Parts: sequence; C-alpha cells; structure tokens
Amino acid sequence: MRPFSDHHVRSAVVKRLTSVGAVAVLAAAGLAVVPAGADVRTTPLPDSGFNQPSAVQAEQALSAKTAVALGLAKGEVLQVRDVVRDADGTEFVRYDRTFNGLKVVGGDLIVKRDGAGAISQVTYNRDAAKVGLASTKPTLSQAAALAKGAESAGFKATTNKGQLVVFVTESKPVLAYEVVTNGVKPDQTPSVLHSFIDAKTGKVLAQDDEIKTGTGNSMYSGQVSIGTSAGFTLKDNSRGGNWTTDLNGGTSGAGTTFTDADDVWGNGTTSSRQTAGVDAHYGSQLTWDYYKNAHGRNGIRNNGVGARSRVHYGNAYVNAFWDGTQMTYGDGQGNQRPLTSIDVAGHEMSHGVTEATANLNYFGDAGGLNEATSDIFGTLVEFSANNASDKGDYLIGEKININGNGTPLRYMDKPNKDGRSQDCWTTGTKNLDPHYSSGPLNHWFYMASEGTGAKTINGVSYNTASCNGTTFTGVGRDVVGKIWYRTLTTKLSSGSNYQAARNGVINSAKELYGAGSANCIAVQKAMAGINVPAGTATC
Repeated sequence: MRPFSDHHVRSAVVKRLTSVGAVAVLAAAGLAVVPAGADVRTTPLPDSGFNQPSAVQAEQALSAKTAVALGLAKGEVLQVRDVVRDADGTEFVRYDRTFNGLKVVGGDLIVKRDGAGAISQVTYNRDAAKVGLASTKPTLSQAAALAKGAESAGFKATTNKGQLVVFVTESKPVLAYEVVTNGVKPDQTPSVLHSFIDAKTGKVLAQDDEIKTGTGNSMYSGQVSIGTSAGFTLKDNSRGGNWTTDLNGGTSGAGTTFTDADDVWGNGTTSSRQTAGVDAHYGSQLTWDYYKNAHGRNGIRNNGVGARSRVHYGNAYVNAFWDGTQMTYGDGQGNQRPLTSIDVAGHEMSHGVTEATANLNYFGDAGGLNEATSDIFGTLVEFSANNASDKGDYLIGEKININGNGTPLRYMDKPNKDGRSQDCWTTGTKNLDPHYSSGPLNHWFYMASEGTGAKTINGVSYNTASCNGTTFTGVGRDVVGKIWYRTLTTKLSSGSNYQAARNGVINSAKELYGAGSANCIAVQKAMAGINVPAGTATC
C-alpha cells in the first residue's frame, strides 16, 4: 500500500500518497542478455498496444521452453506476469521466477521476442541471470524470523506469518524469510509490511509495505458527469465496473456502495457524504480514460476489470492509499478536506499500474521511481481531464491543503521546495523515503516536458534549473508520458535504479520516435540534468 503523503500507503504493499517519515552475449544461443537498464538498440516502433489475458496464457505455455533457451538452472521455473505487444508483433514478456519451489523476490526478467517469436534479448533484474542457491536450508528458525519481523514493524501486529524465499540483493541471491506483518499504524494507516530477513544471519535485508500512499457535485472539480448504473449506484459499467463505497469512518471492510434516488449526487461540500464519493468516482473515471486513450490500457491490470474506491476512511485520516486491490481515501483534518482530488486519485490508481507491470520495489532507488511514477501519471490525468475547476499543473495535492497553509504536497519543477525531496540524484538518494527519493524523477519529467527556465502554465508560475547547469527546451508532457509509460512497461523491473531509468527512457524514445530524434535528445538531456550518470544508452 502506498500512502499519498507523509500520511499515505501501497498494495499488499500499501502505497500512500505521503510518506511516514554489461551487456553479455550468449553467442551459442543467439541471445542478447542485458542487465536492467542497459542499452538495447532496436528499430523504431509505433506506439505500443497491450494484449488480452489470453496472451499471458499463451506465453505461459512456452515458459518451460523459454527457461531452457535462457539456460536457467535446474529448479528455476518461470511464471508469466505481463505481456506487451507492439504493432509489428514484437513482444515484451515479463516473468517472475521460483527456485526449487521457493518464490524468488527480485528474480523478475523481461524477454523480448521478435515478430517471428524468436528471443532477441533478455533483461534481468539486478543482472540476476542465475538465482539458484547451493542450499535452501535455513540456519535461523522461523520463530526467530517472525519475532524479528514483528519487532521491526513498529506497531502491534494483528497477524504475523512468514515463508522461506530467495531474495535477490544488489550483489547476490540469498535465502531469506519473507515475514508479512499486518496491523495499523498510530496514524490509522493500515500496514501489510513485508520484511525480508536473512535466513542465516537474521539481518533485515529490506522492508516493503503493500499499502501505497493513491452528474455529481464534487468538492474540487465542480459539477461533473460520472458513470452510474441502474438503480442509481456509484458503479461505472462502462469502465470495468469501477465502484465507490462509503466506509463511514471504518478502517476495514468493503463499505457500502453509494446509492441515490435521482442520480444527482452530492452538494459540493462535506455536509453531504456523497460529495467525497463523487470526487473519488470521478477521479477513477478520469484515470481509466487517461490510460485507455493515451496508452491503450484497459484498466489497472489491463484486463478490463474495474476497481473499488472507498471514501470516509477512519477519523480525520490525512492520507489516501492503494492496497493492491482498491483505492482508499481519508477525510483530512477535521474531516473537512477529503483526499479525493483528481491528481490524488490518478496517483493511487497508478500505483496499481506499476504493481501490475514493473512492480517496482518500495525501497532504494526503485522506491523513488515507484512514487514518482504515480506523481507523473497523476499529473497527466489532471491535465487530460481539462477540468475548469481543477486545471492541470505540476503541483501534487494542491487542492487538498494537506499542509494546512495552502501549499501543495510536492513540486515537480523544484522538488526540494517541500524541504525534504531532492532535485538531483545522488548516491544517497536510495536511502530516502520514496516520497522524497521521487524528487529527481519528478524533476526530470517536468524538465523533459517543459524545459528549463521560467514559464507560466494555466496561471501557475514555474522556474526550474537543471542540476548540471544546462538549458534546453521540453518536448511536451504527452510525449514524455508515452516514453515513461513504455519504460515502465517494457524496460524496468522490481529493483531498477535511476541509471536503469535513464537507459530505459532513451531506449524507449528511440523505439517510439527514432534514434537522434528531438524527443530522445530531450529526455536524455533531462536525465543528465538531474545528474543521473550516463549508462550504455545514447540517442
């Protein structure tokens, strides 16, 4: 679950809106084996489209043959997670792995097949081509691992369970326990915390929380048209059945689906419980339409199935989150500022898209890339909505007044204006909370879109500078959005870092717009402009 702000959550890693605190060649096999983010030179292709679930099933039937072709070790089994198909038949197949029956955390890889079905390249997460271990017998007892996980959670556990896994660190795979601790934090945010504990030493290797902190009269968007169903319920059958429920102050359960007598919902203020429902429902509608129209994606998981939005969570809960299956919104300070604005809804639902594709970790550089992805697409949803009451901008959460002083939660042109985020990437970026390590990528997106220098957009003034002193012109947010979406869905894996992102956007831009194109050069300049070191990819 990823909370939206310093008060937000991620999916069976809670994503909140805010924070709480070499290319090797296998000549014999004819495969190009590429570490995550390395340069992949390909012929320029048209914009990507996505396959239906049947494509996943077809690729799964080939998984055993694929494992042999890749020379994977005995005991390694591939499981298809996602398939992206280009117009020329090129496919990018994303796999997870198991080893001797154990889940491999960080063992994901991307196989590229040409139109004839031949494998042309493989991108391994963290260059982990092999994930086998000499032994899967732990030294640490399961009981000790469970105790360590519960202790490190920092809240009272309601459930605490664990299993042995292979955990791929930055240097090697190790045997570990994955301890999943459920509970509620002091600020009312639910937590489904995954702690990865070395099965020999007892060291906590990493932690990842599933909770990611993501005609009606709305509070923030004016009078809007929303999708409802027969009997006047907040269920949008034209968008996979997206529906919205009222938790009525609860912190668990599905809530009650909103209904109405005349299909006129809310009154634009918190005096009507429907108002927050209208905003959340409208936000999910806009986000669905953005992904469909801009990227051909049919819902969060690209399977045509909608998701639930729950409003009125807890008491004066100042956050919103994605928990792996649904969006949840608090009512804010004094229960008067629901966290249901357009960019917040787009942010939370985008955590779901990230989870269904690259599945970026919520720690290290990958955590910042994860959180920035939600800010980027939340911003693009807001611009695409073209709503007169909530015009597009490069400010995150400006409508919800989460700071209580009229300032936004985050600034994409100058991330460090919030006092915590970084404008420029450093070797220490990976040590920050994801809401702050997201700063460099947010800064990249703004500069690639709008360029450096002063600019006024929809009445908001911006003035940004690159970290390396260069000046350049942007190529527009829609172009950069397409490049980042292709990077997310075909180039990045769970442990990708900022250099992988730099290589990824350059290669994606080359595939979409051609080598040497203005669009490629712009995203390359912007990556250099946030001080991400040059990798293997160039325009």
